[in-house]
This record gives sequence, C-alpha cells and structure tokens, in this order.
Amino acid sequence: MFGAGFGWPELLIVAVIILLLFGASKLTDIGSSLGKGIREFRKAVHEEEDPKPEAAASQNDQNAKPS
Repeated sequence: MFGAGFGWPELLIVAVIILLLFGASKLTDIGSSLGKGIREFRKAVHEEEDPKPEAAASQNDQNAKPS
C-alpha cells in the first residue's frame, strides 16, 4: 500500500516536524511520560506472568482451611 515503508529520510522529516510542533522542552516531558508508561506496563505484565509466591501461598492457605 505504501511501498517499501518508511526509511531514514522519512523518519528524519517526521522527527523535525514533531520537534517544530511541540518544541524541545515539551519533547522531554513527552518522552519521560512515555517511558514511565512503558515501565508500568512491563511491570504489570511481568506481575501477571509471575505471581508472587507469598500471594500464591496465602491463597493455598485460605483454600485449605475448612469453613
């Protein structure tokens, strides 16, 4: 649809346009916010994959106790 995709010249043009639109000071804020969001997302995904052993042990203890 778009041919071979984006190359370095196209990416450079897009970066310059973004720099002109937002300014250098806003780009640092946007970058830090984006980085924090990515870190939080990775942390959440990692916690879902590997539940903490203490949490799993407490669930097993609750299931083992008779009511």
